Amino acid sequence: MRLWKAPRKQSTSPKPNYSSPRCAADYIALNADTIQSDTTVNDSKSSFGGLNWLQFKKSIQSHPKTSNQIPDIIINESAEQSYSIGDNPWHLQKIDSIFYQLNSHRKNGLSAEKASNRLHTYGPNSIDTEAKTPIYVLFLLQFCNLIIALLLFASVAAISLQEYTEGIAVLLIVLLNASIATIQENKAGNALDALLQLTSAQSVVIRDKTQLSMDSKAIVPGDIVLLRVGDVIPADLRLIESNSLKVNEMNLTGEPTDVSKKALDLEKKCDELSPSPLNMVFSSTTVTAGSGIGIVVATGMATRVGVIASLLKSTNISARDQNKMCGNPMQQFIARYQPKKTPLERGLHKLGILMGSIAIGIAILLFVVGFLRDTRDPRYPYRPVWLTMVMVAVSVAVSAVPEGLPVVTTLCLTSGTTDMIKEHVLVRKLAAVETLGAASVICTDKTGTLTEGKMTAVKIWGDSKEYEVTGKGFDPGNGAIYIREMEGLHAADTVLLRAMLVACVLCSNTILQQKETDGKIEWEPIGNSSEAPLIVAAAKNGIDRQQVVSSYPLVDEIPFNSSRKMMITIHEEINFVGFENVQLPLNATLIACIKGAPNYILTKCSRYCSEHGETFDLNEQKTTEILHMVDTLSSQALRVLAVAILPLCELPYDRNCESVEEKFSSIPSKCTFLGLIGSIDPERDGVKEAIGKARKASVRTIMITGDYLATAVAIAQNINLLQRGANISHEAIDCLQLRTQCDAYKSIEEIDALTCEKNVFARARPEDKLEIVKSLKRQGLIAAMTGDGVNDAPALKEADIGVAMGISGTEVAKGASDMILTDDNFCSIVAAIEKGRNIYANIQKFVLFLLSTNIGEIVIIFIAIAVGMPVPLEPLQILILNLLSDGMPAVALSLEKGNPAIMNESPRPKRQQIIHGRLWTLVLVNAALIAFGGIVIFAVGMYWNVGKLLVSDIIATNGQSNVCRRWTGHQNGWKLIGNCGIRRADGSMLFPDAVDRFENASVICKGGNYDCMRDGTARAQTMTFIGITFTEVVRAYSVRSFTAPLYASMFSNRYVVIASALSVALTLVMTNTPFVMDRIFGFVYIEWFQWLFVIAIAIHTTFWGEMVKWSFRRCDRKKARWEEMESKIDSLYCEMESMRQKYALEE
Repeated sequence: MRLWKAPRKQSTSPKPNYSSPRCAADYIALNADTIQSDTTVNDSKSSFGGLNWLQFKKSIQSHPKTSNQIPDIIINESAEQSYSIGDNPWHLQKIDSIFYQLNSHRKNGLSAEKASNRLHTYGPNSIDTEAKTPIYVLFLLQFCNLIIALLLFASVAAISLQEYTEGIAVLLIVLLNASIATIQENKAGNALDALLQLTSAQSVVIRDKTQLSMDSKAIVPGDIVLLRVGDVIPADLRLIESNSLKVNEMNLTGEPTDVSKKALDLEKKCDELSPSPLNMVFSSTTVTAGSGIGIVVATGMATRVGVIASLLKSTNISARDQNKMCGNPMQQFIARYQPKKTPLERGLHKLGILMGSIAIGIAILLFVVGFLRDTRDPRYPYRPVWLTMVMVAVSVAVSAVPEGLPVVTTLCLTSGTTDMIKEHVLVRKLAAVETLGAASVICTDKTGTLTEGKMTAVKIWGDSKEYEVTGKGFDPGNGAIYIREMEGLHAADTVLLRAMLVACVLCSNTILQQKETDGKIEWEPIGNSSEAPLIVAAAKNGIDRQQVVSSYPLVDEIPFNSSRKMMITIHEEINFVGFENVQLPLNATLIACIKGAPNYILTKCSRYCSEHGETFDLNEQKTTEILHMVDTLSSQALRVLAVAILPLCELPYDRNCESVEEKFSSIPSKCTFLGLIGSIDPERDGVKEAIGKARKASVRTIMITGDYLATAVAIAQNINLLQRGANISHEAIDCLQLRTQCDAYKSIEEIDALTCEKNVFARARPEDKLEIVKSLKRQGLIAAMTGDGVNDAPALKEADIGVAMGISGTEVAKGASDMILTDDNFCSIVAAIEKGRNIYANIQKFVLFLLSTNIGEIVIIFIAIAVGMPVPLEPLQILILNLLSDGMPAVALSLEKGNPAIMNESPRPKRQQIIHGRLWTLVLVNAALIAFGGIVIFAVGMYWNVGKLLVSDIIATNGQSNVCRRWTGHQNGWKLIGNCGIRRADGSMLFPDAVDRFENASVICKGGNYDCMRDGTARAQTMTFIGITFTEVVRAYSVRSFTAPLYASMFSNRYVVIASALSVALTLVMTNTPFVMDRIFGFVYIEWFQWLFVIAIAIHTTFWGEMVKWSFRRCDRKKARWEEMESKIDSLYCEMESMRQKYALEE
């Protein structure tokens, strides 16, 4: 049997507690993908996947991930005997057997020497922490992206060819993108660090017959630990003694209700797999009532929290993927620190593969074609052909890769995280912003997410009268109590109501107090959470707790337990005139107040109280009426408590009696029944609307709760998650039906068949969430999972989007999540989905925008080289186009407000690419138009400024002079420009200065080594650059919508207007500023009519792009008309068929 962490000499790895079959079953559920990959497990055969416990242990030991995690024997130090691992977990063993196995003593505890030896052997009682991902690793992970890799390649290629400006510019862009993403993701906390915050700093332990307060890290198996109210339990303990002990296990189970614990020996095998055994308390949970003593049976990583910690450290990589990564350090590095990719990351990766393939293919093709054609660059005519074509290949690489895409995507997601904070959603992982927009199913907790998380009394019933309590939460000033009568609601102030509420106050140990949170004063209950709604209801009726308690001093208390199902307090009566005007015997000096389960309370009652305070015999008819009302309230998902009182002349037992059971059995069954109080955790404001909005967006909402099925269904109907009148068996299920009789999960096919149609899962165990998420993901759905407890962390990690609760959630759940709800409200998830969809639509817009430009640039270069023209754009010019001229409008497109009707659409398929279907048509059409406009501008520019188009005609050969023709305007016409200077015999020129000049009506002669072809080519390239820039500026307005015309809400996005103006201004500066224009970017001045020409071409290409969108709108209208016509025909057919059947029946 697994006791604690295995000795360090056996293994240094974390040791989950596999001794308990419950924990073993948890481990199977949480790691089914890894275990089933190496073992032939059939979950439908037994509780351990077709294996008994020892067989399962062997399969785990043989598994590469767990082979060193289970010891073979347990050593009893005194007896020096070995005990084989059995199938009997700690909570089913006799306490004496546990003391013997752990070699400890009930009264004396461990000796200091023995404790020291065990601490040395088994290590401290702490969670094995996993180092937080270093910031440099986060930075390096940003480069594990194919588009980034292509940019780095282009940068290195440019630098190696001494094109330092281009290379360094690309490198700086890549570093900027990586820095922004690293800063954002570094804000994420480490989940395993958060686990340490759950452990208690100090614990009271018995050692050497002495009580010691010591550091919890020094606790070892066999220690005796004393528990008091407020203690955080330091390790997993088997209880030895308990006194009305209650523990809050929300950190483990997610349920806020306190759990009663008792020091009993359990023998029923049905308790073997209980998620919370009655006689066990677990590390990180909190004592909320009573006291107890327990013996430590597991510490550190062997505790339940430790098992969860070990699961958080796993990478969830299948054995097949591990084999693929074997010997590949890069893949192993990525898998370790970045185990799962979001749909956006996968889409960008595939886009990078596509663009990279295009770039490589065209670059090779152009190199071969250009080399065979002996293509040269007119600006550098003496450069070798092979070097010229390498530079062309670099130009293609730079043009093929959208340099601005990573930066714009990161800025878009970062902007999205800022906007989501306004929706009470804090994003921890940048790509999760977009992923949430793709969610097709939301798996949500009930408590605190769909509901307020605050039990509230809403109905009170007594003497056939029903009272309604208004207001939510714990604020006694928010609401009042009304009585429902035929003419409506009226303020309630009856003798019966006041007596009932006073009895509730007396029979409770909970108080209300005010607390300041973030500058706001809030009310919160201190004590038992189930008593809070009773105390708040009493306060709403004006009952002062302090005054009531002082009027009825407490004499004795019989606490609630799971067998009695009621709590009894006995009080003295001061100035007795009847209990709050309820008629009681005159000789009564004591009053017992009782609250608890109605069917148990009724067995103690012989009378009931009327509305005005008279008491009558409780006959069978009245009892039936009460039980019927209990059923009615329960069917409304209310938690129903009964209240009664018992007048006493004296205590029915000896005042010195210490036996609680004896006291309880002495209470006579002559109580007076007062009434029923129904409480519920009310739904949050706006939840109904949010679920309806999600349903309209084809996003399925699944509620997973620990409540019983009937309660879960009632709550689901209240919030419209389930439609009233729907077939409940088709939409709701008890999670026990996910398992076979042996408690193993059913086959994958059976699980998937259940999860594909059920929307409510009741009585869910912690591990059920993970199984449900895995099933949904197998069906191709993108699942968002909410959670708040430690037990939810593995499911949050497994889900496509893990959503933790910011208020009620543990730090562990937050650390394992992708995003955090700062208000714990389901409505925030739906709002975030809408925001995520709009963000993704914006990503599609700027990807389409950038991709069209890049493909257009490739086509321009390809056509130019293929026909023998010079390169239309230099690498640096392409880079400026991609980063600034295109980049600024792209950033503006990422800030679009979004489509208000986007939640009327269905979520996109999980495997859908960023650009798909009709969007590819727009990309290719726009790319073709850009290429057409660009090549026309370049050809006209070459003809105007050089007089020739082909390189072979431009570059002088065989000693010819480099002379070209240039159009100088309508008035001046064409002129010849060339080197007309006199050449000496030694080859030098008579006019060595380039400024020397001779010009007549038809010829311009310049001295020096000036070539007209270089200047003319630069002019043509400048025209091409300006033309593409203006095309992109106009097209930015067009791609704001994939269907709507350009002029629709043209100026609604002020960022597009600003970006367009900046882009134009930047172009004017770069093409008209001396030194910058020629020495850096290679631009030259162009004539005014050339400006008009390129602007006209830009508008012309955008016009044809708008015509394509018009054709799409026309097709959509036709399709809509056909669908409407088909719908009418179907409706008419159904009506005619109905009439035919009606006539047939009449005949």
